[in-house]
Amino acid sequence: MEQAVMTNTKLQFAKEVKNYYPELLTNRAFDFLIALHQKFNRSRLQLLDERTKRQAQFDAGTLPDFPKETEQTRTVDWKVKGIPEDLQDRRVEITGPVDRKMVINALNSGAKTFMADFEDSNAPTWYNCMQGQQNLIDANKRTITYYDSKKGKNYKLNEEVAVLLVRPRGLHLNERHILIDGEEASGSLVDFGLYVFHNTEILRNRKSAPYFYLPKLEHYLEARWWNEVMTFAEEYLNVPVGTFKATVLIETITASFQLDEIIYELKNHIVGLNCGRWDYIFSYIKKFKNHPEFILPDRDQVTMTVPFMDAYSKLVIQRCHKRGIHAMGGMAAQIPINNNPIANEKALEKVRLDKEREVKNGHDGTWVAHPGLVKIAKDIFDAHMPSANQHDVLREEDSIAASDLLAIPKGTVTEKGVRKNISVGILYMESWLRGNGCVAINNLMEDAATAEISRTQLWQWLKFTVRLDDGRKLTEDLYTKLLEEEIAKIRHLVGEGNLHNTKFDEAIKLFDKLVRADKFEEFLTTKAYREI
Repeated sequence: MEQAVMTNTKLQFAKEVKNYYPELLTNRAFDFLIALHQKFNRSRLQLLDERTKRQAQFDAGTLPDFPKETEQTRTVDWKVKGIPEDLQDRRVEITGPVDRKMVINALNSGAKTFMADFEDSNAPTWYNCMQGQQNLIDANKRTITYYDSKKGKNYKLNEEVAVLLVRPRGLHLNERHILIDGEEASGSLVDFGLYVFHNTEILRNRKSAPYFYLPKLEHYLEARWWNEVMTFAEEYLNVPVGTFKATVLIETITASFQLDEIIYELKNHIVGLNCGRWDYIFSYIKKFKNHPEFILPDRDQVTMTVPFMDAYSKLVIQRCHKRGIHAMGGMAAQIPINNNPIANEKALEKVRLDKEREVKNGHDGTWVAHPGLVKIAKDIFDAHMPSANQHDVLREEDSIAASDLLAIPKGTVTEKGVRKNISVGILYMESWLRGNGCVAINNLMEDAATAEISRTQLWQWLKFTVRLDDGRKLTEDLYTKLLEEEIAKIRHLVGEGNLHNTKFDEAIKLFDKLVRADKFEEFLTTKAYREI
């Protein structure tokens, strides 16, 4: 990693970088990234070290609780700054990676907002991340177009498009293609920094601003870090503090015990919290991975109606509305099934029931993964939420205790569930290694959280030799047998003659290694990142 960037000796590219994106990675942009890195990377690494220390406490038997030192933050009445006009109504949000065609289709989908994702649905190749930044600049300029040569079709923006929000990578992810002062840059700071540097003026001229989704926060001090990053960037770019706005994904079990604190730390910038349900399940398993009493059943049985998920969703609504911000619902990952009307209607009915539950509980909006679901979700929210949001639903009758957030759901571990975790995990990881982080599997749009649940459940089930519903124990031998059978199905599906064009050998090896590892790997994406 030796090649210097222009005349700037503090910043280097990795050796494998060939495209330097000169219009994007200008000297002034690099100066900004260097400033962010030098001011905030050390504290980012310290926050990650604190995560490791807390995990050791959980491994030793400590359980999360509401922090004693911030009790006043939870009990005193206060509210955050107002929500911008173009974020008042967020009843349907669509999410997806930052590839060019996806950006156009999502902005045209009829959803109120589009979360352009550099994180879980984006495999962070150099091309994906840098071209994604260019795609968002073009989208904000309203100049973005795309020609699909296979379909012979041109794509361009409609007159009316969704409001754009951006999800940068989590604090744990580096950008290994950029070194600053000899250190790998933070993926969070690169994604955030390039976006605000190139888009702030464009958006302010449109009476808008850079808006963000902040992923995987585990502690209110991490929210404080993000608040300081945004404030520094606003001052650097000479815009008023509070210009940038953020919605925080509550997708870790520890964050649900610190909702007021997270909102308070970001009070100059925050406009909402979101129930990131899949990562939340992953976090629940991961934090309590050493405790057999916290073993979850098959993923399909862990829905938003099980007690600990229901409690967390309602607590998000309560705390958000008390503080004057949006409480966003979770993802509908279903994809319309065009060739099977019966299966399609069954899938869409699940979406309807999920969205109806959310709006009746008091959520101000919801997520969908496919444009075909936008109207379904919108119709349900329109029917039950005639105003822009429902901040008046305070849920003051709910008294949610720590035990409610930790309640272990009833259910079973089945051979079908083991097989599904193996199959989905490998299929997703193979696609991710090829540079695609948003994958349609079994008529669901999956991202990295799916693979994380799959391999984490298998790791824990094997660790404790969990008993299946048919009485058998999940031993190493049984896991190996089921793994080999699922691999055979994949090979047959792909075709032996096509396997050389895939990354299945690498995906199988890596997935199996993560499942069998003596020491649990915190994130599969950090392990797999070196392979792309």
